[in-house]
Amino acid sequence: MIACVFSGQGAQFVGMGKDLAGADPVVMSLYDNANKVLGFDLKSICFDGPQEALTRSDVCQPAIFVTSMACYAAFKQVHPTTTIGCYGGLSLGEWTALCAAGVLNFENTLKILQVRGRWMQEACEMYPGGMLSVMGATEEQLTAICDAADIDIANINSATQVVLSGSKDGIEKAKALCAEQKLKAIPLQVAGAFHSPLMACAREKLTAFIENTPFSPPDTPVYSNVTGKPHELHASAIRDTMLKQVTNTVRWSSCVQHMIGEGIHTFIEFGPGNVLSGLIGRIDKTVKIQNVQDLASLQAIQC
Repeated sequence: MIACVFSGQGAQFVGMGKDLAGADPVVMSLYDNANKVLGFDLKSICFDGPQEALTRSDVCQPAIFVTSMACYAAFKQVHPTTTIGCYGGLSLGEWTALCAAGVLNFENTLKILQVRGRWMQEACEMYPGGMLSVMGATEEQLTAICDAADIDIANINSATQVVLSGSKDGIEKAKALCAEQKLKAIPLQVAGAFHSPLMACAREKLTAFIENTPFSPPDTPVYSNVTGKPHELHASAIRDTMLKQVTNTVRWSSCVQHMIGEGIHTFIEFGPGNVLSGLIGRIDKTVKIQNVQDLASLQAIQC
């Protein structure tokens, strides 16, 4: 069985989606529709930049979503009969997965991600923070570091890579504690402390925004970052879990492990970059991993 997974924030680059859109009117129509929904020229920013505009969270999140859906649409044009076993995505990529599975329509997902990005950026400015990628730490070491630095685990990406999130002072203290224990720790170039309690104000605003947004049960299982398992079939439960995702730990490793346990043997990553492909390869070296981000990678897909 095949799992379709979708890129998260940070994967963006100027030019993403351009050659696919130039070759496929269906793909181009997604960017044109996005421009109408958002009220600005997202297509131009994706295709031609500038990079500074593309990295703004309120632009970046819808841009990656549209490009990921464009890659998925291009794939479906070439492989229309391929059976998909499940969907998943990292952080904002989980919203893309929900759209692909029919839980949300394209326009509503765009609107959600525009304000989600805006309010997460506002939270970053109100509560300055950062994130720290830690490699090779045990669960006991991570717990002790988080307790001492008063920060939280934001992402469990694999058995050997975990990302911590919290205040700037807390991240600096955690970095020093990692150095003392000879753990490799790399500060991430992000706007703030994503997937931590410092995002609570963004979660609160998003709660009100999506209260009346229609959610439908998925037509194919979609894996939740919060639980590492498939979302429930009740629309209200999906909405509540996606709100928790703003402040809770992203359990990507658990998502992948559960997918494999359910019979997934091939992962196809859709969207800019190949971050998820790399993470999946660290989690399980036996599965087949492919990526669609441009015409060349689309043509290389084997189903």
